[in-house]
Amino acid sequence: QLQASGGGLVQTGESLRLSCAASGATLDDYNVGWFRQVPGRQREGLSCISFGGNTDVAGSVKDRFIISRDNAKVYLQMNSLKPEDTAVYYCAAAEPHTDYDGNTGDGMDYWGKGTLVTVSS
Repeated sequence: QLQASGGGLVQTGESLRLSCAASGATLDDYNVGWFRQVPGRQREGLSCISFGGNTDVAGSVKDRFIISRDNAKVYLQMNSLKPEDTAVYYCAAAEPHTDYDGNTGDGMDYWGKGTLVTVSS
């Protein structure tokens, strides 16, 4: 079971680091992605990291969000946060050979409960 954590209330320009962990397992052998969703809007893919360490970042957050792995967890460092970044953030994992859509998260094998990020202006 995946668990995303690290969300909270911050002010514009501040940073947060989200963590994704799998209970009783390591994420080292999975492709892992971060996604976010605002109620009433489509889920948005932010960044993915492959089991081999290759990363992909959405253009909308490319200069501000960084995905990384360490100690069997996956992190999303979010810098220079803006009010429009307010959303519920989710991490998801896919088996190495699963086909998935990094833009929407469709096809990911495992999802965790989200963590709310609120950025005040």
